[in-house]
Amino acid sequence: MAFNPPKFEQIRDSILRDIKSMKPDADISIDSDYYIRASSVAACCEGQYAHQSWIARQIFGDTADTEFLEWHAATLDIYRKAATTSTGLVRIFGEPLSVIQEDLIIKWGDLEYRTTEAKTIEAKQTFVEVKIIANQTGTRFNTEKEQVSMLTAAPSGCRTECIILNALGGTAQESDASLLDRYLERLRRPPAGGNKYDFRNWALEVPGVTNAYVYPLRRGLGTVDIAITSAANLPSAELVKITQDHIDDIRSVTAKEALVLTPVPSFIDFDVKVTVQGIVLSDAEKEIQAVLSDYFLRLAPGESFILSRVEALISDIVGVIDRKIITPTSNQTVEIDKEMTWFRLGTLKVSEL
Repeated sequence: MAFNPPKFEQIRDSILRDIKSMKPDADISIDSDYYIRASSVAACCEGQYAHQSWIARQIFGDTADTEFLEWHAATLDIYRKAATTSTGLVRIFGEPLSVIQEDLIIKWGDLEYRTTEAKTIEAKQTFVEVKIIANQTGTRFNTEKEQVSMLTAAPSGCRTECIILNALGGTAQESDASLLDRYLERLRRPPAGGNKYDFRNWALEVPGVTNAYVYPLRRGLGTVDIAITSAANLPSAELVKITQDHIDDIRSVTAKEALVLTPVPSFIDFDVKVTVQGIVLSDAEKEIQAVLSDYFLRLAPGESFILSRVEALISDIVGVIDRKIITPTSNQTVEIDKEMTWFRLGTLKVSEL
């Protein structure tokens, strides 16, 4: 049964009641000395009760403040993951044999990246692809799609305009909620010699990995496949390698082969017609976008897309009284033994039914 600390007024009234009980002729009116003393004592008692309640919250990881949550996690050798930087590729255009130096600055809007290797455009070629890294940590530097960008100081023989092909793997510092999830997961599923939960927890220890999906025996006896994602997006090639090295270093020796994979995105475009009442079409489109984004965020790599579930989600939107999904027309399934397809939300078109 929960203990609810008494409030200031309750403590003060209880003190005054005791005084009156011990000394019936005592003056406990609001202007009396007894009232003033009882109020000061009650204020101290309320502070003590508040401190005791705070102490009690620190005993358990799921109610502890940040400092004590980190302490609880550290007792199990779990530490907050640092923020990570996006890495990827940029395509630089220029004349054959032009030299691309390391540490060239590339700007995409207000975001800056730099090259991490030196390369030369080969003979009879007009471009070269060079590795890049973001100048700061965070998710806003991530992009799956090609982005037109620019070199702040183009090398001799090269164009200023270039194309960032991708930049992935950037994350913010791990949140309290994520740290708590990993701490509670360790309590609920302690290390068990290399079962599928161990592989997931090992992958999640790597900064930049925000989710991991384990597929035991996918390629035969003794094999374990681990698909990782970063900030609800694809991981960078560098993050995949770091995770692979980490798991290889600590996994059970009885596992024949553990392979860290990048999911293969498959975008599903939507054409939805709706009849609305009480809301305008633009508001309905925002709500549909939100429910679809949430649905796809919950899909794991290899998990099927079920059309009827999406239809139900759209039907439940307040103000949508009828709907018809023109595309897609059916469920989308995956043969997980052959490919690691990850269904993602593509373009959305909403019109009146």
